[in-house]
Amino acid sequence: MVQDMTAEELVALVTRVFRPVPGERGLAILVDLPDAQVPDTPAWRERRDMAAAWAAMLAGRREELGFDTHLALYPNVHTNNGDLPAQAWLQGDGPLPQRAEDLDPAAALPFPDLYAGHSILIALTTFSATAPLKMAARQFPIRAATMPGFSRAMVPSLRLDYGEVNRRVQLLKDLLDRAEGADLRFTHPGGAANLHLDLRHRTGHASGGLIPDLGTAGNLPSGEAYIVPYEGERPQDPSRTAGLLPVQFGDEVVCYAIEGNVARCVLPGGPEAAREAALLAAEPAYGNLAELGLGVLAAFGVKPVGVVLLDEKLGLHIAFGRSEHFGGQVGPSAFSRPEAVVHIDRVYVPETQPRVQVDSVTLRLEDGTALPLMRAGDYAPGLF
Repeated sequence: MVQDMTAEELVALVTRVFRPVPGERGLAILVDLPDAQVPDTPAWRERRDMAAAWAAMLAGRREELGFDTHLALYPNVHTNNGDLPAQAWLQGDGPLPQRAEDLDPAAALPFPDLYAGHSILIALTTFSATAPLKMAARQFPIRAATMPGFSRAMVPSLRLDYGEVNRRVQLLKDLLDRAEGADLRFTHPGGAANLHLDLRHRTGHASGGLIPDLGTAGNLPSGEAYIVPYEGERPQDPSRTAGLLPVQFGDEVVCYAIEGNVARCVLPGGPEAAREAALLAAEPAYGNLAELGLGVLAAFGVKPVGVVLLDEKLGLHIAFGRSEHFGGQVGPSAFSRPEAVVHIDRVYVPETQPRVQVDSVTLRLEDGTALPLMRAGDYAPGLF
């Protein structure tokens, strides 16, 4: 059954997630617009309509919230986690523009001015704005929830017990802080694959559904702890990340050969292996291992919906590409052009990669302890 949020639920969500205080400057709900290069889709159109409805409902609760809510539009940036454009547009009382070309240049508002007028942002976008909003939150007094690809199918995940979600996420974050490495073992039709992730010189991050502090940004729905593997930026201290990482594309499992935290090549295979090999050759920064993520929502009965925003929160995921928004070293300048910037997650749950099994994940802690984190795709018994 198609679900939507009521005005009461939206007010409760904003209050719980952001914990507003007196003096909030306002709330902006951001949406990106299709253009001639990236055409519209029914899901995108539905997301924009949902954003407009949310903005209208929250605007009608101004006295209860204590601040105004606006809908803000901007041209899509053609890729996930690419830098935002220079300007946005506040939606007035007229019809909602359906394409970037419909925006009036005379009405444009620089993004710094948008931030100056809104201390809370919710990005209901098609292309993820997580990376640029994390970077903006370091510079401007804002906090942001990013919801790329959100759909009505995900609404139930906003109604979870985020107190318990946050407790589990914080426990995982604390373990990542203590870890110097992680050993992962996979099984796939081609055999076994082992990967060591170097977690030295890094700290973990918690995304547990609570964003009360200025200077922060995170996903909604939430429910993960994550860390950027060490990328070897220190002199005479190369990254120890190495091994094989299998990823399923359609019916084919592609195996990346990892060395120094970078996918250097792809083992010979079918058409998907050839395509990925060509991508690595054309865009080496794409091969950077940017994130080890540990989602917890599967234990709450949440099922994947085919969108990374939610699916990655279910269990183990590993990302390629941009990492500097998480505390790593690889940013947009490492890519050949703005449209090539990516941070792309590969999610290891049975529904998304049925031909790749996670046999084990073991954390190597700084005191030398080997801590069983996952066994046979699930978190180790008694971990939580």
